Amino acid sequence: MEELEIIKLPKHIAIIMDGNGRWAKKRGLPRVMGHKAGMASLKETVRACSDLGVEFLTVYAFSTENWRRPMDEVSFLMNLLVEYMKKEISELHENKVKIKVLGEMEVLPEQTRTEILRALELTKDNTGLQFNIALNYGGRLEILKACKEIAQKAKAGLIDTDKIDETLFAAHLYTGTDLDPDLIIRTSGEKRLSNFLLWQSAYSELVFMDVPWPEFNRQSLLDAIHEYQSRDRRYGALK
Repeated sequence: MEELEIIKLPKHIAIIMDGNGRWAKKRGLPRVMGHKAGMASLKETVRACSDLGVEFLTVYAFSTENWRRPMDEVSFLMNLLVEYMKKEISELHENKVKIKVLGEMEVLPEQTRTEILRALELTKDNTGLQFNIALNYGGRLEILKACKEIAQKAKAGLIDTDKIDETLFAAHLYTGTDLDPDLIIRTSGEKRLSNFLLWQSAYSELVFMDVPWPEFNRQSLLDAIHEYQSRDRRYGALK
């Protein structure tokens, strides 16, 4: 396979990690075993992005809609996140990975919230890959949150409404000053964003892959980047 073009490497990769349940069902396993298997793919992907020099990696870990799933599956996912943080935080920190959470953390179980806050504090000054975990995240909720914050500041006289522009609005999103994703990958064959990074994805390249998330590996990531690099990105202008 031809080498990646380093100059065209996406600075921000976002991933919708889909297909865990179907992967497990195909093997006669409980759905939660698919989520557990997906943790290995996540570890390999974070490591690969760090090695390649990607600046931001954002993964869709748990959406605001996922609370509708059976409670035992939700509990398993929350405990799995705790397990991941405990097992991987040392390596992440050693590799200068900075962890950031996108979403509303207040309603998460106490143990999950405690472990996440510990990871955020430990890695806050790291200068390598920024690893964004979209947790209890919804794109529409994020946009509404930004609107409310800006409206409150405008009402208090802290913002001149004539000065509201895309930069100011983006600063009130969970992603703040992060770069917008260049590449969004969704695994398992589905072809939709599912309420993920709706504002930030305006000019993202979308790559949909048939491989389920537990089978996604470094080569899968490289294949998606090769596809991204074959695209002609014009941002609405002529070439």
